[in-house]
Amino acid sequence: MTQGTQTSIVHSFSQADFDDFARLSGARNPMHWDPGFSAGTRLGRPAAHGLLLSSVLRGLIDKVVPGGRLKEQSVMFPTPVFADEPMRFIVTVKRRSQGEDEALFDFELEVMRVEDGVVTCHGHGKVVV
Repeated sequence: MTQGTQTSIVHSFSQADFDDFARLSGARNPMHWDPGFSAGTRLGRPAAHGLLLSSVLRGLIDKVVPGGRLKEQSVMFPTPVFADEPMRFIVTVKRRSQGEDEALFDFELEVMRVEDGVVTCHGHGKVVV
């Protein structure tokens, strides 16, 4: 993989996906799965858990660098992701460097709403092979 290599997918999560993620991960913050609770917050409805978004990005990294070990991942979530919103997940190789025994890949990570291009998650990651 060379600098600038990019892969992306478009994916929408359902409320059932939010519920399943909360159950499987043990993340029980009702902001992510309880419509009744969320209705009383500033967001007004459940929002995707950041780790759910990060897991999709990690899967994309693995498509670019199969079998790579995640060394670092740092992301921010400036805007929430809601159920049934088509989102574009993008992973871009920013740099590849070669050490004595392994290659290091630096990635730019981004999630944006398809409808209006608003970035809902951004950050970076590093993988070694």
